[in-house]
Amino acid sequence: MTLRAFPFILLVATIGLWSAVGATARAEESNPAALGAAMKNATATLQGGLRSSEAQGTPISAKFEIEDGKLQLSIYTMKGNDFMEVVADPNTGAVAKAEKITDAGDLKEAAEQKAAMAKAKVPLLTATETAVKANAGSRAVSIFPELKNGQATAEVTLLQGTTFKKVTEKLD
Repeated sequence: MTLRAFPFILLVATIGLWSAVGATARAEESNPAALGAAMKNATATLQGGLRSSEAQGTPISAKFEIEDGKLQLSIYTMKGNDFMEVVADPNTGAVAKAEKITDAGDLKEAAEQKAAMAKAKVPLLTATETAVKANAGSRAVSIFPELKNGQATAEVTLLQGTTFKKVTEKLD
């Protein structure tokens, strides 16, 4: 192998590694069956996670997710100009860790969520409770605020049995 080929091979190997890591992350997010199965044993609620995260700032989104093969409850919060990811135990709802968000993609999502929450008059906890009450027998899996035509709304994903359903709640 020539020295000229080495950087190219290294580049191809790096791209392959990052593609595999990205594919794994996307597979976890896009595997509702695995998430639904993991949720069967979780006793914590999204609402409880939102409440417990308030010590770290104002909640701006929350979701149950499979991370590294384990179920966790992840809540993004904001305090001033800082964004935190609060990870709560899916069984107790207690905060397991809180870290400042530094990843560029996560910071972009948090900034978009902050913009939506700046126009919101309804907190995410209230919107989540409203969605769950309107869909008897369901539990909230995630809530993400967004701006639609300048109006603050939240997309709430609900789980009933093995069926996922998305509903929109007004935040203003």
